[in-house]
Amino acid sequence: MFYYVLKFVVLGPLLRLLFRPRIEGLEHIPDDGAAIVAGNHLSFSDHFLMPAILKRRITFLAKAEYFTGPGVKGKLTAAFFHSIGQIPVDRSGKEAGQAAIREGLGVLGKGELLGIYPEGTRSHDGRLYKGKVGVAVMAIRAGVPVIPCAMVGTFEIQPPGQKVPRIKRVTIRFGKPLDFSRYAGLEDQKAAIRAVTDEIMYAILGLSGQEYVDEYAVKAKAAQAEESKKFPRRPR
Repeated sequence: MFYYVLKFVVLGPLLRLLFRPRIEGLEHIPDDGAAIVAGNHLSFSDHFLMPAILKRRITFLAKAEYFTGPGVKGKLTAAFFHSIGQIPVDRSGKEAGQAAIREGLGVLGKGELLGIYPEGTRSHDGRLYKGKVGVAVMAIRAGVPVIPCAMVGTFEIQPPGQKVPRIKRVTIRFGKPLDFSRYAGLEDQKAAIRAVTDEIMYAILGLSGQEYVDEYAVKAKAAQAEESKKFPRRPR
């Protein structure tokens, strides 16, 4: 109930008023039935802007850190993410990927929309990074379409490290649903799930116009952090 109050009465109207999102391809979101909405991830604001413009409820797999913060602030943050339909997923350890897949399949099994960011984390520099294959495993195993989505302009309004977003118009684009029924039964084949994932990322790239990097975002972030340690910026 609280989800719909936020979406249609409180947060949704406020976000539409402030950011005046241009919405393209909304007709590609099915009125009912299970589907995956796979998008790029440029900003913390993405968690709110895209769900706010959809008529249907969408559930995202969110990093567990959003639900485990200390103190009153941590409890309030956890309560908020639970209330907007986010599912915590522990991204550490060998079982992390399988846990995310199980949670995602549970959402799809109920005939709902599942939101996922195949890059696995926010882009630290505005570029589009290599997708992780979990989205392909879920799409094939559940037999559902994947709707590519591109957030355009959200990196500029709230880049990493900026707590309060700038008030600026953004664009949200949805592409035609991708059908992977030809891969039925091949969700355990590395070549098949890599091909499906790359097709999804290529569709997102076509919508977003970003520069593509054939490397996982987590690895690129780690390399940048290591480089910053070696060559720290001098204070001006």
